[in-house]
Amino acid sequence: MIDYPLLNSQVEALLEETDKIAALANLTACINESLDNINWVGFYFLTNNELVLGPFQGKVACTHISLDRGVCGKAASTKTIQIIKNVHEFKGHIACDSASESELVIPILVNDDVVGLLDIDSPSLNRFSERDAVEFEMICKLISEAYLLHNWK
Repeated sequence: MIDYPLLNSQVEALLEETDKIAALANLTACINESLDNINWVGFYFLTNNELVLGPFQGKVACTHISLDRGVCGKAASTKTIQIIKNVHEFKGHIACDSASESELVIPILVNDDVVGLLDIDSPSLNRFSERDAVEFEMICKLISEAYLLHNWK
Protein backbone atom coordinates (compact mmCIF):
# COMPACT_ATOMS: atom_id res chain seq x y z
CA MET A 1 0.00 0.00 0.00
CA ILE A 2 1.25 3.45 -0.88
CA ASP A 3 2.40 5.83 1.82
CA TYR A 4 0.70 9.01 0.59
CA PRO A 5 2.13 11.33 3.29
CA LEU A 6 5.64 10.24 2.33
CA LEU A 7 4.87 10.61 -1.39
CA ASN A 8 3.45 14.11 -0.80
CA SER A 9 6.59 15.21 1.06
CA GLN A 10 8.75 13.82 -1.76
CA VAL A 11 6.60 15.64 -4.34
CA GLU A 12 6.93 18.92 -2.43
CA ALA A 13 10.71 18.54 -2.36
CA LEU A 14 10.92 17.67 -6.06
CA LEU A 15 8.76 20.67 -6.97
CA GLU A 16 11.33 23.02 -5.46
CA GLU A 17 13.18 22.50 -8.76
CA THR A 18 12.58 25.55 -10.93
CA ASP A 19 12.84 23.79 -14.31
CA LYS A 20 9.49 22.22 -15.24
CA ILE A 21 10.85 19.31 -17.27
CA ALA A 22 13.46 18.39 -14.67
CA ALA A 23 10.94 18.56 -11.82
CA LEU A 24 8.25 16.54 -13.58
CA ALA A 25 10.74 13.98 -14.92
CA ASN A 26 11.85 13.25 -11.37
CA LEU A 27 8.24 13.29 -10.21
CA THR A 28 7.31 10.55 -12.71
CA ALA A 29 10.22 8.46 -11.44
CA CYS A 30 9.10 9.03 -7.85
CA ILE A 31 5.52 8.00 -8.61
CA ASN A 32 6.69 4.99 -10.62
CA GLU A 33 8.80 3.81 -7.69
CA SER A 34 6.07 4.52 -5.11
CA LEU A 35 3.08 2.83 -6.75
CA ASP A 36 2.71 -0.87 -7.23
CA ASN A 37 0.94 -2.45 -10.15
CA ILE A 38 1.34 0.35 -12.71
CA ASN A 39 2.90 0.15 -16.15
CA TRP A 40 2.97 3.82 -17.21
CA VAL A 41 2.99 7.23 -15.54
CA GLY A 42 3.52 10.55 -17.19
CA PHE A 43 2.44 14.03 -18.10
CA TYR A 44 0.79 15.57 -21.10
CA PHE A 45 0.87 19.34 -21.64
CA LEU A 46 -1.85 21.32 -23.37
CA THR A 47 -0.16 22.96 -26.36
CA ASN A 48 -1.94 24.53 -29.35
CA ASN A 49 -5.24 22.91 -28.35
CA GLU A 50 -3.86 19.37 -28.14
CA LEU A 51 -2.13 17.26 -25.51
CA VAL A 52 1.59 16.77 -26.10
CA LEU A 53 3.65 14.12 -24.30
CA GLY A 54 5.88 15.29 -21.47
CA PRO A 55 8.10 13.42 -19.00
CA PHE A 56 7.04 9.82 -18.39
CA GLN A 57 8.09 6.36 -17.20
CA GLY A 58 7.02 3.32 -19.20
CA LYS A 59 6.79 2.12 -22.78
CA VAL A 60 6.80 4.44 -25.77
CA ALA A 61 3.64 6.55 -25.67
CA CYS A 62 1.34 8.57 -27.91
CA THR A 63 2.94 11.95 -28.50
CA HIS A 64 -0.10 14.00 -29.58
CA ILE A 65 -3.68 13.51 -28.36
CA SER A 66 -6.56 15.66 -29.54
CA LEU A 67 -9.00 16.88 -26.93
CA ASP A 68 -11.80 14.79 -28.43
CA ARG A 69 -9.95 11.47 -28.10
CA GLY A 70 -9.32 9.02 -25.31
CA VAL A 71 -9.36 9.24 -21.55
CA CYS A 72 -6.78 12.03 -21.55
CA GLY A 73 -8.76 14.08 -24.04
CA LYS A 74 -11.90 13.69 -21.94
CA ALA A 75 -10.10 14.69 -18.72
CA ALA A 76 -8.64 17.78 -20.37
CA SER A 77 -11.77 18.88 -22.23
CA THR A 78 -14.06 18.42 -19.21
CA LYS A 79 -11.53 19.43 -16.51
CA THR A 80 -12.51 16.29 -14.58
CA ILE A 81 -10.67 13.38 -13.04
CA GLN A 82 -11.15 10.14 -14.91
CA ILE A 83 -11.03 6.83 -13.05
CA ILE A 84 -11.38 4.14 -15.68
CA LYS A 85 -11.76 0.70 -14.14
CA ASN A 86 -11.63 -1.08 -17.52
CA VAL A 87 -10.15 0.84 -20.44
CA HIS A 88 -11.69 -1.60 -22.92
CA GLU A 89 -15.13 -0.33 -21.90
CA PHE A 90 -14.18 3.33 -22.49
CA LYS A 91 -15.39 4.37 -25.93
CA GLY A 92 -12.49 5.87 -27.87
CA HIS A 93 -9.74 4.61 -25.54
CA ILE A 94 -6.29 5.06 -27.09
CA ALA A 95 -4.23 1.94 -26.50
CA CYS A 96 -0.60 3.06 -26.46
CA ASP A 97 0.30 -0.01 -24.37
CA SER A 98 -1.87 -3.05 -24.98
CA ALA A 99 -1.08 -4.26 -21.44
CA SER A 100 -3.00 -1.37 -19.85
CA GLU A 101 -6.32 -2.38 -18.30
CA SER A 102 -7.23 0.60 -16.08
CA GLU A 103 -6.31 4.27 -15.98
CA LEU A 104 -6.34 7.33 -13.73
CA VAL A 105 -6.08 10.79 -15.31
CA ILE A 106 -6.01 14.03 -13.34
CA PRO A 107 -6.09 17.47 -15.00
CA ILE A 108 -3.59 20.07 -13.83
CA LEU A 109 -5.41 23.40 -13.52
CA VAL A 110 -3.84 26.82 -13.20
CA ASN A 111 -6.32 29.65 -12.69
CA ASP A 112 -9.04 27.17 -13.76
CA ASP A 113 -7.30 26.54 -17.11
CA VAL A 114 -5.97 23.10 -18.03
CA VAL A 115 -2.21 23.29 -18.54
CA GLY A 116 -1.66 19.55 -18.60
CA LEU A 117 -2.53 16.32 -16.92
CA LEU A 118 -1.11 13.39 -15.02
CA ASP A 119 -1.84 9.99 -16.55
CA ILE A 120 -1.29 6.68 -14.73
CA ASP A 121 -1.97 3.27 -16.31
CA SER A 122 -2.15 -0.19 -14.76
CA PRO A 123 -2.03 -3.70 -16.22
CA SER A 124 -4.82 -4.68 -13.79
CA LEU A 125 -8.54 -4.00 -13.92
CA ASN A 126 -9.96 -1.77 -11.17
CA ARG A 127 -6.49 -0.68 -10.00
CA PHE A 128 -7.39 2.89 -9.03
CA SER A 129 -9.63 3.89 -6.14
CA GLU A 130 -11.38 7.08 -5.13
CA ARG A 131 -8.64 7.54 -2.54
CA ASP A 132 -6.00 7.37 -5.27
CA ALA A 133 -7.93 10.02 -7.21
CA VAL A 134 -8.16 12.33 -4.19
CA GLU A 135 -4.48 11.92 -3.31
CA PHE A 136 -3.28 12.50 -6.87
CA GLU A 137 -5.61 15.46 -7.23
CA MET A 138 -3.76 16.97 -4.25
CA ILE A 139 -0.45 16.21 -5.96
CA CYS A 140 -1.70 17.95 -9.11
CA LYS A 141 -2.65 20.96 -6.98
CA LEU A 142 0.97 21.06 -5.75
CA ILE A 143 2.08 20.98 -9.38
CA SER A 144 -0.31 23.86 -10.13
CA GLU A 145 1.27 25.85 -7.32
CA ALA A 146 4.71 25.13 -8.79
CA TYR A 147 3.49 26.44 -12.17
CA LEU A 148 2.62 29.74 -10.53
CA LEU A 149 5.65 29.88 -8.22
CA HIS A 150 8.22 29.10 -10.94
CA ASN A 151 6.33 30.84 -13.78
CA TRP A 152 6.23 27.62 -15.82
CA LYS A 153 4.71 27.82 -19.28
